[in-house]
Amino acid sequence: MKHIATLLFTFLVFGCATSISKEALDNLNGYWEIAEVEFSNGQKKTYAINPSVDYIELKEMKGFKKKMHPKFDGTYDTSNDAEHFTVIEKDGTFLFSYKNDLSEWEEQIIALEENSFSIINEENITYTYKRYEPIKIE
Repeated sequence: MKHIATLLFTFLVFGCATSISKEALDNLNGYWEIAEVEFSNGQKKTYAINPSVDYIELKEMKGFKKKMHPKFDGTYDTSNDAEHFTVIEKDGTFLFSYKNDLSEWEEQIIALEENSFSIINEENITYTYKRYEPIKIE
């Protein structure tokens, strides 16, 4: 049963993918906040304000994602923790491939533009990100 579910997930993800060029992956660099999460049952959760943002740095198909906590003065608080990943191309799609001491997982990039992107994980949960714009208080 687990193999059938994995196979169905693969067909669903790869069958619904839009074409993303390798050059477009540079758009991933920068600060991002989650705009919406769509769960496997179709329910959606929208985020108007986020207390943390993700900083993504990608170079030559390797990178990391790090949680950042923006401050009103334009700086960020963060820890030294980061999730390192490799972007792999598989069957015309791109995947974030993560591996650490405790687990490994993949997330498929299903949409990518200059100011937004979406990924779907192995639990069929879709995360839509928008580029973070800092709040400026003068």
